[in-house]
Amino acid sequence: MTLQQHLQELRFRLVLVGIFFILSFGFCYYFSREIYNFLLLPFSNSVANHQDYRLIFTSPAEAFISYLKLAFLSAIFFTTPIFLIQSYLFLAPALYKNEKKFVISILTASPLLFFLGAIIAYYYILPLAFKFFLNFENRQLIDASKIAIELEIRVSEYLGFSKNIIFGFGLAFQLPIILFSLVKFKIITLESLTKKRKYWIAAFFLVSAILTPPDIMSQIALAILMILLFEAMILLARIFI
Repeated sequence: MTLQQHLQELRFRLVLVGIFFILSFGFCYYFSREIYNFLLLPFSNSVANHQDYRLIFTSPAEAFISYLKLAFLSAIFFTTPIFLIQSYLFLAPALYKNEKKFVISILTASPLLFFLGAIIAYYYILPLAFKFFLNFENRQLIDASKIAIELEIRVSEYLGFSKNIIFGFGLAFQLPIILFSLVKFKIITLESLTKKRKYWIAAFFLVSAILTPPDIMSQIALAILMILLFEAMILLARIFI
């Protein structure tokens, strides 16, 4: 194929991805209220009485913009597999057989690991975080001279908080893919990873402290998961590289 033909094929595949993204965005915005309610489940499951809590918005357009952001993020989530497939189909003719296997394994493992991290964040970390922060409330006061402390979350703040934790965990679970690729292309050696294992473990605890709320159990859980992924990557690298 000529350069012009390659550019035409690239444009065709980008157009397909763009069309799918637009359709996904429209679909996600139509169901944005349902998606937001699904995102609220970790918080609603952490409180004893739902009637005591509410989400607020402090500007007329805040809820609308939050739904737009949620639809945009959801559309990216649904479009990413299509983008990866189209990227592989564009690159496949120029790859050797062994290179195709490597690219397919990477493109398959990456979204699966991201999804695994997102699931752990949604079902485990977010409920722990909300239970921790709800402990700072002081609703029932014996002394009438004191003022109650109650949690009222803005719609945009809840979306931002949940998004940061879910995407943070998903990105943290990309660590094995990144390290495996670096070893595969000889940018770093497997020996250097094993010799500096203690520094990597310290880095994992630091990253987990940044990504998780100030709760020691969730920080340790993420650090242990990252250590297990690190050890699994070293084992796979020894077998396949």
